[in-house]
Amino acid sequence: MNLVASIRIFTKVAECLNFAEAAKQLGISSSVVTRSLAALEDHLGVRLVNRTTRRVSLTETGRLYWERCIELLRQLDAMEECIAFAVGQPLGSLRVAASSLYATTDLPEVLAAYRAREPRMCFELTVFDNMSDVAANEFDVCFSAERRLRDSSLVCRPLAQTYDVIVASPRYLARCPAPSRPGDLASHDVLVASDAPSRYWEFRDAHGTQRVVVEPIMNVQSPQVVKRAVQAGLGIARLPRSFVRDELANGSLRELLHDSSLCGDERTVWLLYSGQPHMAAALRSFVDFVVEHYRQRPPESNVKNDLRVGNTPRSTSNTELLSERIL
Repeated sequence: MNLVASIRIFTKVAECLNFAEAAKQLGISSSVVTRSLAALEDHLGVRLVNRTTRRVSLTETGRLYWERCIELLRQLDAMEECIAFAVGQPLGSLRVAASSLYATTDLPEVLAAYRAREPRMCFELTVFDNMSDVAANEFDVCFSAERRLRDSSLVCRPLAQTYDVIVASPRYLARCPAPSRPGDLASHDVLVASDAPSRYWEFRDAHGTQRVVVEPIMNVQSPQVVKRAVQAGLGIARLPRSFVRDELANGSLRELLHDSSLCGDERTVWLLYSGQPHMAAALRSFVDFVVEHYRQRPPESNVKNDLRVGNTPRSTSNTELLSERIL
């Protein structure tokens, strides 16, 4: 019996509590998982997993053993990566999760730049529309573009900030004249991404703050779908500037309501990862690279419309915030 391999298989079973799912994630057959777990239990002389036709659960001994196995595997992975570091070549695979907003903007550039430096690194990518769609144990590192960070159990590094804009396509504006003031939105077809405020939008101008009730004709989870619908002429939407920068540049979308400032329009791009005591060398390398990548981006402008980048100092808490400006 390969003890380390059996421990890895048991750890995955304990994580999934499902033999078939553990086999799928490990890329092996369910029969291999079953035989390996049985061999490990024989070797230890204890039952680790309770199996029934309906569910899988850990025994009390199995739960204690799982906790030790997790720490052991982290240290083994760190040892292997230290050897790779010693010869200047980080080796491994990172599970990367990213919001669809980030995955279709900055992420490809970040991964390409890192892999150019570390060509032996591989990535397993998960793209989500809502942070609740992905669990912390399903990724090593996560990029999320959020108005408000919801999970403080992870280390949270702010990378960049962008702002929402109101946009429509020339096709829609040819059919419906552009709104000249926020209140005009009430007579327009509005599309809403589920992460955007859907009940009302607030604007500020020289006359004060105005709240506009929004009654969307379409509310969908994916901002990518909303952008395509806007381009097709279906209506007006509120989307991050970084997400529609190319479309604004080529004229397929136009920014509206220039004379009014949209309230609550800030989004922060966060880098999230577990603050475990023994961080794998490959993960540490990637995190340091990403932070430096954003730190070295030249400031474009102090105008609110533009993306700005700034320093990211360390904090003693598990949430690492900027001491001055985020971008």
